[in-house]
Amino acid sequence: MEELKGKRIDVLDKGFVELVDYMGSDELIVNAARVSYGGKKKNSDKSLIEYLIRNDHTSPFEMVEFIFRIKVPIFVARQIFRHRTASFNEISGRYTVYEEEFFVPKDYRKNTKKNRQSSEVIDILDENLIKEIKNSFKGSFALYKKLLDYGLARELARVVLPLSTYTLFYYKQDLKNLLHFLKLRLDYHAQKEIREVANAMLYFVKQVVPITWEAFEKYKLKKVEITEVDLQSLPKEKQNLLMAILEDLPNYLPSSTRKEELISQLDTLFGQDGGEAS
Repeated sequence: MEELKGKRIDVLDKGFVELVDYMGSDELIVNAARVSYGGKKKNSDKSLIEYLIRNDHTSPFEMVEFIFRIKVPIFVARQIFRHRTASFNEISGRYTVYEEEFFVPKDYRKNTKKNRQSSEVIDILDENLIKEIKNSFKGSFALYKKLLDYGLARELARVVLPLSTYTLFYYKQDLKNLLHFLKLRLDYHAQKEIREVANAMLYFVKQVVPITWEAFEKYKLKKVEITEVDLQSLPKEKQNLLMAILEDLPNYLPSSTRKEELISQLDTLFGQDGGEAS
């Protein structure tokens, strides 16, 4: 899959996500996992990866690494940099003059009343306001250039630039933490712009570790958790009905390993005797 290296996916209006390099594969993950018991092959690679994902045995996934080169607006980059398990190196405004490149939204959204993290598209935004937004970008960069021409240090001249200015950085992360990043940033609660970046990164993950991604999607992204608090919030008769359904579920699972896992989880939820919730 050498052809993946250097491949670039365009994001937003002027950005991109490029795969610079990667190390490892699904095969490396299972080999790293099997060393724990002497390298013996007891299960298929797919079954082993699914087992690791389901039971949060994450260290084998740390063996695989990705390096991306990413160009996005500063406000998107700052959300990405919140993931401190990655390593970054970003273009410096102290040593480099910024290009006149700003992110201009294709659609304009307003905050929803239900969720502070969510937004919804405004059908029509006043054209004069859109023009003002674009003019403010141009005005900021004109002032930036004027300050540089005046002789002001780049590290000070940059303070007039808006968060919509494009930046460029390298991003290195192991697969375990990249999967966590994708789980958070592909979620519909995440801002639309960073979801677009995450989807571009996901394209490369799917190509390099397809078995791992399939397992992660099945057992982590499409997962429902039920806690004791959730169970006890139900009326007693509905508690008993839900418990009966869950206790019967292992009987329909084809995998004996998965049956044992689920029975163990149910024992934890219901108590070792499997009786009614306290």
